[in-house]
Amino acid sequence: MLGKLRSFTNSKLAGVLVAIIIVPFVFWGMGSVFSGGNTNNVAKINNESISNKEFITKINNLRINPEYIKKNIQNNILEQILSEIISNEILSMEINSINVNIADEILAKVIQSNNQFLDEDGNFSRTKYEKYLLENNTFATEFEKKIKDLELKNNLFSYIGGGIKSPYFIQNKLYIDDNKTIEIDYFNLDSNYNKIVTQQDIDNYISDNKELLSQDHIDFYYKKITPNNLIDSVDYNEEFYKVLDQIENDILNDVSLEEISEKYKLKLENKINYRYIDKDEKYLEEIYLNRDKTNIQLIDKSDYYILFKVISLKRKLPNTNNENFINKVSENILTKRKFDFNKEIFEKIQDKKLTEIEYIKLANGYENIKNITISKNENNNFFSKASNDIIKDLPKNSFVVISNNAQQTFLAKIKKIYNKELDKKKINDEYHSKANFSISSNVYDTYDKLLSKKYNVKIFNNSLERIKENFR
Repeated sequence: MLGKLRSFTNSKLAGVLVAIIIVPFVFWGMGSVFSGGNTNNVAKINNESISNKEFITKINNLRINPEYIKKNIQNNILEQILSEIISNEILSMEINSINVNIADEILAKVIQSNNQFLDEDGNFSRTKYEKYLLENNTFATEFEKKIKDLELKNNLFSYIGGGIKSPYFIQNKLYIDDNKTIEIDYFNLDSNYNKIVTQQDIDNYISDNKELLSQDHIDFYYKKITPNNLIDSVDYNEEFYKVLDQIENDILNDVSLEEISEKYKLKLENKINYRYIDKDEKYLEEIYLNRDKTNIQLIDKSDYYILFKVISLKRKLPNTNNENFINKVSENILTKRKFDFNKEIFEKIQDKKLTEIEYIKLANGYENIKNITISKNENNNFFSKASNDIIKDLPKNSFVVISNNAQQTFLAKIKKIYNKELDKKKINDEYHSKANFSISSNVYDTYDKLLSKKYNVKIFNNSLERIKENFR
């Protein structure tokens, strides 16, 4: 993860994001770091505490809309923010522990070379700098501290992974992997599927899957409410909404649907054993979606309201004389057969029990086997992307079940792999960089593990829950 961050710090977005997304791997998701007690602090790193007040201040400094936080409490947004804060604290502690520093002169040069602050002649413009601070509602000291923190982190990354030089064999391995072409034999498995569905098959499937095939049917009373049928007007005016408020109050006071209907002269309609289908009115879909609610409902649909009450809900098997239902059952049977057959082939491949003879037999003869060559750098348009990705990582003579973009399923064999090696006499900057990145990523992964052992993190769950309540 640090490896990715190290390469990222050179990008234009680095200044915005690198200070936020740093080493959350250190603690998050590890149940052992959570603790009860301690009502004043939300977290502790070794002997350094993060107080509840400090946490709230840092949240406010992020300038996140409180409503957004409120809506995402259940999505663990506060946990994510705390993770980022702790990650930053750990990196700051690590920077101090190994005495990583940056001179004021270097910091000044970093700011003065920022393209945002240069005039037409390429010189630093104090006016542009001050304008930027005003537009972003920040002080020079605050901005310069952020830049300094970012540079310190860059220096830390350089300290950890600096000076890496990859050998030829790693560059060559990456080059071969990226530039190989794969020749495969394949055939459509369609002819191997049993496509005959008898009445007995249908009866057995229905008997074994009654709950799965059963559908909800409801009895309910309802009324689509508009100004026209509520106040005898075409306008959505104050009177209309005033009467709606009265209806809502009646519902809250447990007034029956019959009394509401009589009081406001709303002629109710009803449906028995109803199940929504696509051609029905949209407001009926809304009722059906709320079929599990047994109390009176009044739902706003922008240009009308729906008043309704579900009287009963029953799960029933569709009529076996229903052609659509029988067709659906037949499709399910065929789908299950395909799945079971493909699963059997897949398990044979996994257990290395699929032979060349069986492969040709499944194809109904070698004449039905087709051939295609796939480049590592280019996806062919026939097989799905996921299938292409699988093919490119398999060794020679491997069998694999794959699909195309039309959802057809094939059994394929990796016939040949053609490799192209990197020229030793020419420096290839792309693969030199890729190899360096690969090695540095391993170094950073090791460093990640070191940090997780060096810094003991505790989250005080009781405090975090109280802070959550402030946003609810």
